[in-house]
Amino acid sequence: MFSPTIYQPVDIGKAIVQQLQQPLWHQKQITVSVLRLDRIHPVISGNKWFKLQYYLEEALQTGKKGILTFGGAWSNHLVATAYACALTGLQATGIVRGEEPAIYAHTLQDAQQYGMQLQFVHRNSYTDPVQQALLRQQNPEYLLVPQGGEGATGVRGAAGILPLVPDFASYTHIACAVGTGTMLAGILQASALHQQVIGISSLKLGNATDNSIITFIRQHTQKANFHIHTGYHFGGYARKNQELINGMNSVYSQHHLPTDFVYTGKLLYGITDMIQKGTIPEGSRLLLIHSGGLQGNRSLPTGTLLF
Repeated sequence: MFSPTIYQPVDIGKAIVQQLQQPLWHQKQITVSVLRLDRIHPVISGNKWFKLQYYLEEALQTGKKGILTFGGAWSNHLVATAYACALTGLQATGIVRGEEPAIYAHTLQDAQQYGMQLQFVHRNSYTDPVQQALLRQQNPEYLLVPQGGEGATGVRGAAGILPLVPDFASYTHIACAVGTGTMLAGILQASALHQQVIGISSLKLGNATDNSIITFIRQHTQKANFHIHTGYHFGGYARKNQELINGMNSVYSQHHLPTDFVYTGKLLYGITDMIQKGTIPEGSRLLLIHSGGLQGNRSLPTGTLLF
């Protein structure tokens, strides 16, 4: 499941399965459990290690000087990459979307503290293939890792998440938040065909059945037992409102489960709403994947959250 050739800083034993309980769920004979990947490491938390591990291995085995990767000003991926590279003796460069701010956000401060060199690029050229090809040409000694670990290598790592739960095949539904779709693709690869894999998109997608994320997933697995729900983005990526914040505080009050407003808060909100509306049938057994990312909550005013 994990490569023995690189240092493994995370504690997989801490990835417990926490069962959540609500009266309505009990009435409908629906069980909801959460795989707490947020517990495995304070920095490389959640799904980040899984998506990064084989990129790190490749960089070390091919003698690369370091890793060059991409992310926004609040990217969990940038921080995790910076920390993982520091542990494995690799250098790290982060290409940050947008103009350089006068004051760095907590995330960028952390990435810099862990040794990552930051370069800021205009939003229009951030995803430009020509720009990325130029970066690859200019940095041959670095392994280029796409944003969020997106790609076949990241999917391969994410496929190791589901087997952490010994009885994962007993669940009828597996649910996770969706950003690039890399984690969902890996989970889908590992899923049993009788299971429905649910993705809750954190981005505003124009078309629920034909978009870049679905295209990416179909490129990396032939399985079709999945559906991405696009109605729980709360305005788009990293957008939020008081209803979402209230939902996150409610989840923490009821279950002592911390979530973030970019990914897992929307996941819990969406699943709760789907159960209430009957979208998820009675008698279902759900496994939710907590993908970490709690550091993003530091952008919220003090006192906004109960945790």
